Amino acid sequence: MLDTLKNAWKIPELRKKLIFTLFILLIYRAGNVIPVPYIDTVTLSNYFDSVLSSTILGLYNAMSGSAFSRATIFALSIQPYINASIIIQLLTIAIPALERMAKEEGEEGQKKIAKITRYTTVGLGLLMGWAYYQMLVNYSASGFSIITKQGFLPAMVIILSFTAGSAFVMWLGEQITEYGIGNGISMILFANIISGIPGMIGTLTTMVWWQILIVLVGMTALVLFIIFMDNAERRIPIQYAKRVVGRKVYGGQNTNLPIKVSMSGVMPIIFAQSICSLPATICAFTGKTSGWWYENVWSSTCWFYAVMYFLMIFFFSWFYSTIQYDPVEISNNLKKNGGFIPGFRPGRPTADFIQKVINKIVVFGAVYLGVVALLPIIAGDLMVGVRNLAIGGTSVIIVVGVALETVKALEAQLLMRHYKGFLD
Repeated sequence: MLDTLKNAWKIPELRKKLIFTLFILLIYRAGNVIPVPYIDTVTLSNYFDSVLSSTILGLYNAMSGSAFSRATIFALSIQPYINASIIIQLLTIAIPALERMAKEEGEEGQKKIAKITRYTTVGLGLLMGWAYYQMLVNYSASGFSIITKQGFLPAMVIILSFTAGSAFVMWLGEQITEYGIGNGISMILFANIISGIPGMIGTLTTMVWWQILIVLVGMTALVLFIIFMDNAERRIPIQYAKRVVGRKVYGGQNTNLPIKVSMSGVMPIIFAQSICSLPATICAFTGKTSGWWYENVWSSTCWFYAVMYFLMIFFFSWFYSTIQYDPVEISNNLKKNGGFIPGFRPGRPTADFIQKVINKIVVFGAVYLGVVALLPIIAGDLMVGVRNLAIGGTSVIIVVGVALETVKALEAQLLMRHYKGFLD
């Protein structure tokens, strides 16, 4: 792998892309430590660690590389862009005009969809910036001097700083996608999560030796398990009938339809964690973070939360499979191109078989995501030191997934230039 990296560095085009990607990430990390005016970041950080870390805001903080709890200009990070992308993706299915724009207008339609997503990102950034400011005002009214100066002008500066920061992060991600290596949004998420590794190592050193050994072995096994499941797929055999067009014979070859086990990626975990953390977030906003109801039902360390978390992951895994795969459309495309699944007639029988296969794979994929998401919670209940590490299933899946995609992207570039790939 090191030899392949050396070969990639020797290629001028790849070297420029790598340097550009690192430069953009450096700009982003620099912006992550610039605080927004009129906010006492030390008081906010202490309050966040003591009260808000178990709420949905803890997820936002992890995705922003701790910028959310420090109220920096990039505090909202890429959350507005991710939310806007999901909203537009769902509206594309629900609104016929957007569906025609995405499917029938080709590249121009995709550009229009991207422009709509950008405008939606700015709107969501403005809304989330206002919500962040209102949260700070409520905490200041409760006795925490978080906002140093209140009024119309400070409020406008704080809200617009958050909004402009989210729009700038979106632009940085698009620049990496166009001129760098890999997907820009994924690379920014990757940089945010690995930025917490030094603090995690510091926490790890405070544990006893046998706990450190268990954590290291468990993390290694978890990473290997995620890599295995990320590459796992169910291949449905497809056979194409021979067609004679003029003097040439087309078709007759055998291929397959690959369906990934982790077809929905990390999105079901993100949605499930957001919904399950919503009651704890409301309790944090209202100041009711104690008592039996909070500690035994809505706390992220209780069994009820874990069960609801797993069920929500299962539901969203099924939901995303219905969005990504349309068995009837796949069956019709196979029929138009002269393809069929051996043992099944084209049309409805083929669609029913594909749906049956997808339903089985969704179960395996949902169980896999549920196990990865719940392992850190279970380990945290067994060992308090693991809970202090703040390791989440979402973070591990994102880091491993982005690393694999980046390796594949570099490998594809090297194979185009007749170099050996990473997997050789």
